[in-house]
Amino acid sequence: MSDNIEKKIIKTIKIDVDKCHGCRACELICSAVHAIPKYSSNNPARSRIRIIRDPMRDIYVPVFAGEYTVAECAGRDVYTIDGKEYDECSFCRASCPSRDEFKEPDSGLPLKCDMCEEEDEPLCVKWCTVDALIVEEREEEVEEPDEVQEQEELELGLGSLADKYGLDKLMDTVARLSEKE
Repeated sequence: MSDNIEKKIIKTIKIDVDKCHGCRACELICSAVHAIPKYSSNNPARSRIRIIRDPMRDIYVPVFAGEYTVAECAGRDVYTIDGKEYDECSFCRASCPSRDEFKEPDSGLPLKCDMCEEEDEPLCVKWCTVDALIVEEREEEVEEPDEVQEQEELELGLGSLADKYGLDKLMDTVARLSEKE
């Protein structure tokens, strides 16, 4: 085991479904902050959070975008909440080939919650007037790669890029990036 164990603060969004009343303010602000240019439009399809809604039964469940997966899952469980049945996909955080949720509407690229990294806290949490969304922090031990491992990973990555695009194109790109600094 490596000696490079470090403690990091991990932030997540805790969801209290009993407090959510389906106003969709979180979807609105998320789509606006991720518009290009920022705040130029609001399209809930660009939102990294969505509300599973059944207003007639007063069911509102916020779900935010997680990791991309290249294949559909095998799970097709059905959940019953207050007598209403939901398939497993309704609550899935992944962007996958079998559905359109959490995909950029123009390009089809997968979306993932970035916790509004340039803000002091996620804006969906700030805009939630009923505290259904709360930032939660926890400390985790993570193993940091050592310098040799980092160098090997860097060489592997650069080798893959050189194989794919050619060494000349890779060198030109690195030179252009160096000029920007």
